[in-house]
Amino acid sequence: MHNEENSEPITLSPFLKWAGGKRWFAERWLHLIPKQFERYIEPFVGSGAMYFSLLPESAILSDLNADLINAYCAVRDDPASIQQLLQFHDDNHSKDHYYLTRAAKPEDTIKRAGRLIYLNRTCWNGLYRVNRRNEFNVPIGTKTRVVLPTDNFPSVSAALRNAQLLVQDFEATIDLAGDGDFVFVDPPYTVKHNFNGFVKYNDHIFSWADQVRLRDAVARASDRGAMLLVTNANHQSIREIYQEIGECIVLKRASILAASSTHRSQVEELAIRTWVE
Repeated sequence: MHNEENSEPITLSPFLKWAGGKRWFAERWLHLIPKQFERYIEPFVGSGAMYFSLLPESAILSDLNADLINAYCAVRDDPASIQQLLQFHDDNHSKDHYYLTRAAKPEDTIKRAGRLIYLNRTCWNGLYRVNRRNEFNVPIGTKTRVVLPTDNFPSVSAALRNAQLLVQDFEATIDLAGDGDFVFVDPPYTVKHNFNGFVKYNDHIFSWADQVRLRDAVARASDRGAMLLVTNANHQSIREIYQEIGECIVLKRASILAASSTHRSQVEELAIRTWVE
């Protein structure tokens, strides 16, 4: 196990903020990915920070969150309407507008996507959370801008045309990986004996059993010739289940949880790389 670090610019800014997002990884650790690969596959796409950094020519992006994948499809298919909707929300943003929008359940694909992006940008801490009725229930946050200077929906749309977008379980996605494919795997950081062995993942529970099921899917894909890079908690239980599968690399980064920068500290995460260059 060793420490590695490097610096690489992010190519295209993600339009969403997502818990566990990998912007920090995309900015500092891209040297860990294979120099060449046939197809890029990501079974927990989240904010898509890695995809928008690499901009591969062929990709499969998936997630269990149907609203998230719908947003990607809408931006890909009609970026101008998404931009127009966000301008509407920007012009009308207020506490009342936020909670009216949060309570709405639009069936139209574009309006559903605009609602998700608006709520993501103005809710508390950019958090995605739903209740048992699958209703988004995060309160309003402090940020008031909906249209951002980093927005580039035409370019995001063009980038997403190179990707197959799927709503499905991670195992089904990883099972698509074959010889020469690169799979970036960024699951919820469940560790054994912590929080009774599960963490909340969107409106689904991601259990320790899922973590083991993920390891098994990674091992199968590696046996088929795929190259996989798994990020996870730097915890003994994670190191143990991956010890026969790949090289463990410690990733250090600054904690973003402390309110004051003077109280922020270095935190460690783990990357497991299944191939040798």
